[in-house]
Amino acid sequence: QVQLVESGGGLVQAGGSLRLSCAASGRTFSRDAMGWFRQAPGKEREFVAAPTWSGGSTYYADSVRGRFTISRDNAKNTVFLQMNSRTPEDTAVYSCNLVRALSRTNYWGQGTQVTVSS
Repeated sequence: QVQLVESGGGLVQAGGSLRLSCAASGRTFSRDAMGWFRQAPGKEREFVAAPTWSGGSTYYADSVRGRFTISRDNAKNTVFLQMNSRTPEDTAVYSCNLVRALSRTNYWGQGTQVTVSS
């Protein structure tokens, strides 16, 4: 089993910064894929960002590219999301996702609320 614990959410003013962390525990491997998704009120969950397992490449949604930076520390089984230049449209529940490298089983964290005030 895999457990994902997110932290770092909260309230921030527009233009401000926030850093989310997601720590994976249990039977995890460095080649498991990890990333962040978000769901705003009344909207579908959407992909935000993900690094490759080595961290050598990163992928971003168009809406956050240039403002958010994702990274991972395989030694700590942790993925980070640095969010800069926040706008009210970034208000959402942010959830960490892990996909097992071999079985492709999906795991989700409990989610952390991020609210951006204008």
